[in-house]
Amino acid sequence: MGAPKANDPCWCGSGQKFKRCHKGAFEPVRAGRLSPTRAVPAEIGRPPYAETGDPPGDDEPTVKSSDVLDRMRRSCTLAADVLVAVGQAVRPGVTTDELDALCHAETVAAGAYPSPLNYHGYPKSLCTSVNEVVCHGIPDDRRLADGDIVNLDVTVYREGVHGDTNATFMVGQVDDESRRLVRVTRQCLALAIDAVRPGLPVNVIGRAISAHADEHGFGVVREFVGHGIGEQFHTGFQVPHHYLPGLQTVLEPGMVFTIEPMITMGGWRTRMWSDGWTAVTMDGRRTAQFEHTVLVTDDGCEILTVPSDESRRRLHPYWTS
Repeated sequence: MGAPKANDPCWCGSGQKFKRCHKGAFEPVRAGRLSPTRAVPAEIGRPPYAETGDPPGDDEPTVKSSDVLDRMRRSCTLAADVLVAVGQAVRPGVTTDELDALCHAETVAAGAYPSPLNYHGYPKSLCTSVNEVVCHGIPDDRRLADGDIVNLDVTVYREGVHGDTNATFMVGQVDDESRRLVRVTRQCLALAIDAVRPGLPVNVIGRAISAHADEHGFGVVREFVGHGIGEQFHTGFQVPHHYLPGLQTVLEPGMVFTIEPMITMGGWRTRMWSDGWTAVTMDGRRTAQFEHTVLVTDDGCEILTVPSDESRRRLHPYWTS
């Protein structure tokens, strides 16, 4: 689905020209049909919520032990490798359910559990957020169209810990403004990571993201934040992506959390679909996201969700200019 021309009738049915109505917003994404839930082999270790859908409390320490960090490095590397593999399959005509099937297969083949599966009842192994979908889009039989952008959010559970990463991919021939959105979003993540230093307040992350997004005329989603991660998928530690001057929690060596800015072409407000998962921009304009799991070190920040070798790294959208 390419971008409508400026003088075309707007897709919303208002009777106005596209340029005077929903310019900057494409025809809305609509939910498709879901395939049956995919099974995980019995021999693969499962997180506590795998059967019940109910995760435990969120009181895990944000500062990790060396043992947890060793395991997290391996799980985070696997998550990055799975993201590369699924990202390579993005093309016009592929369904988001087919991408989910690939993510599931790659994850279980590595002896890991796809963390999203049955987390609070989520029905799939991957989140696929297309165009105006901010996050938590559920894979279905909708086919990606030429000109779409799609975020793939991969989290894996292995050795008792989670690794979480995502990236936005462009489908076929994408318009210039969507390309600029994706590029600036990737830059927002890089600048946020560069801002992380022990002894500084956690709000330096949101300040770096907000400043860069504002400079380029984009919005920063506020309803969804980065989070602590480790033996639990989400802990109580939160990382807002917009600047909050009063947020003065000090960053310490050994802290592990995600940074995952969601940047919008228009306003930052969102609304939820009736499925209880799919969040979309209120104004229907596009949004992009990139995410890494990071570790605060003695002198800065280490990215944990790094692909396992140079060839995979070159294929990861974060690692390319």
